[in-house]
Amino acid sequence: MSTLRPSSVAVHEEEDAKVAALNHQDLDAGALFVLKSKGSWVHCGYHLTTSIVAPPLLSLPYAFTFLGWTAGILCLVIGALVTFYSYNLISLVLEHHAQLGHRHLRFRDMAHDILGPKWGRYFVGPIQFMVCYGAVVACTLLGGQCMKAIYLLSNANGTMKLYEFVVIFGCFMLILAQIPSFHSLRYINLISLVLCIAYSACATAASIHIGSSSKAPEKDYSLTGNSEDRIFGMFNAIAIIATTYGNGIIPEIQATVAPPVKGKMFKALCVCYTVVTVTFFSVAISGYWAFGNKAEGLILTNFVDNGNPLVPKWFILMTNVFTILQLSAVGVVYLQPTNEVLERTFGDAKSPEFSGRNAVPRLISRSLSVVISTTIAAMLPFFGDINAVIGAFGFMPLDFILPVVFFNLTFKPSKKSPIFWLNIIIAVVFSILGVIAAIAAVRQISLDAKNYRLFADV
Repeated sequence: MSTLRPSSVAVHEEEDAKVAALNHQDLDAGALFVLKSKGSWVHCGYHLTTSIVAPPLLSLPYAFTFLGWTAGILCLVIGALVTFYSYNLISLVLEHHAQLGHRHLRFRDMAHDILGPKWGRYFVGPIQFMVCYGAVVACTLLGGQCMKAIYLLSNANGTMKLYEFVVIFGCFMLILAQIPSFHSLRYINLISLVLCIAYSACATAASIHIGSSSKAPEKDYSLTGNSEDRIFGMFNAIAIIATTYGNGIIPEIQATVAPPVKGKMFKALCVCYTVVTVTFFSVAISGYWAFGNKAEGLILTNFVDNGNPLVPKWFILMTNVFTILQLSAVGVVYLQPTNEVLERTFGDAKSPEFSGRNAVPRLISRSLSVVISTTIAAMLPFFGDINAVIGAFGFMPLDFILPVVFFNLTFKPSKKSPIFWLNIIIAVVFSILGVIAAIAAVRQISLDAKNYRLFADV
């Protein structure tokens, strides 16, 4: 009597399980405890959405003030298409190496194996750390600003300073930072997904309401400033849009998926970009339509005119609360690469995860990490200008350039194939844009430098 051959799917799953078991034995404490591979593609979709659909999208109407209608919508569409394509490419590279028995769990591991050890250690690793930790500082600062906005709305003559609200938000982050692993954030990130849709809907509804009312400012969509200001403003706007679509932690997010990983990231990206399309375009178009070239750096600021709310106070309060809560989730997601480095440095993979040997260093190191980021946010309320430079130097390489380079070096497509040249064009164009955007951001810092003051109440 003959026996049935196992299906190819079963064989692949068995092989993936064996590979995972072998890799598990060689993992350091950072990969073992922080980047646990236990999640589904749905959980991965939650992580992706939280890392991309974040409160910086409320700056998109401001970016439109430098670009106008046509260029603004075009940049928004190109950003969506290129990042979805790039993130899918990097996912395919990760899947390919996983099938070969070497699953990469970190961005720097990919660079180490594909580009060489020095690229991982001295380029990709430091840039990713700078981008992610910068995002944590930016979230803490923005959280403090939103809390101050709520305070002034209820007490216009209040005396509390911005840095006090930053410290309060930092205390909340201090608690969330102790959540042990990336995978442990899956339900928090589900709530985050709902929150980002909620405050985007609120921002869109408020913009449409104000734009249609008698309180609406005069709509002017012309580009302001001289030729030099317009050119640098345009590249600054491109940097804002690129940073809004930025992620920088695709390998770490895919590392949370349980094997086999094939095809799971694509489904997660589809979930994420459905939310991206709904939120980014609705907020950008409605905000720019309502306020034109008077759109502020954060569209929520436009809802109050000289201390007078243009929509009900409770509505502004609700929108800010949604934003603050999601900022805490975004901040803790971008804290994961730092947590992984700290765990790898101070943890012991041979001891149990919650043993005293690992729990005490984890508590101390993560707490110090949050204290430092909160201190920077409180000291430098103009960190947004600095973050623009970090975005240009960081998000551009990690999200637009390296994925296509990794794909070409891994799969070696024919030089006659369209995909080879498409990847080359993306790498070249966004390398040039990254350099120009960095110059524009540095220029903006030099223009604003006269207003810089430590612990300023802005």
